[in-house]
Amino acid sequence: MPTTELTRPAVADIDDAQARRRAARIAGLGYVAIFVLAIFANFVVRESLVHPGDAAATAADVAASESLFRGGLAAFVVVFLIDVPIAWALYVLFRPAGRDRSLLAAWFRLVYTVMLGVAAVFMFLGLQLVTGGPGTGTMGPEAGLLMFEAFDYAWLVGLFAFGVHLVLLGRMIVASRIAPVWLGWTLIVAGTAYGLDTLAVTLLPDYAAIADVMLMIVLIPSVVAELSFTVWLLVTGWRRPRVAAEVA
Repeated sequence: MPTTELTRPAVADIDDAQARRRAARIAGLGYVAIFVLAIFANFVVRESLVHPGDAAATAADVAASESLFRGGLAAFVVVFLIDVPIAWALYVLFRPAGRDRSLLAAWFRLVYTVMLGVAAVFMFLGLQLVTGGPGTGTMGPEAGLLMFEAFDYAWLVGLFAFGVHLVLLGRMIVASRIAPVWLGWTLIVAGTAYGLDTLAVTLLPDYAAIADVMLMIVLIPSVVAELSFTVWLLVTGWRRPRVAAEVA
């Protein structure tokens, strides 16, 4: 009986460690999938076909490459779905740093996920309008371009929540040392940059004048932070567990 009582906590610790490694693998693989899908959807499709301020050129390019555009839209929808298990996996992984804080971080990521889903709806409506889909009536390319702009802002609002999610993760890392402290600070910087960019777009009428600068402010820390975080997740997920000492 004493041996059984002594080994129960050890077994529970092993089960928890295995669950956290599995969560790290899920989150890491999810991040890899999101990187591939988002690069395709945003840079290959959206930025190449949607021309801000030029409704006619946007309508012409989208109509000429409708299959590609629908592929990009589908990629955004898949990203929307993948983010749900990632939010759960990160909650499980960071739960030892504080259940309530980990849950709060997961909720902010889910808010971002919901806003991405809303943005995808705007993207679909824009497609219908620029291609003269059913029910569009006399509305045309101008209304379609407005929907694409609505996509941009809905995504930006979501990225504000995503930035808070990164800041919360970073603070948990710094406080708990679950991951390298430098990674925690990098996530905090990236999350802050996302928030500042959304506020700048919202508050500044002449945001276009600083758009290139803000792009670098957001892009550099976010790429470094999220790529480093992905590598850490994958390494953590496939790291061989330590052999537990036998309890006599």
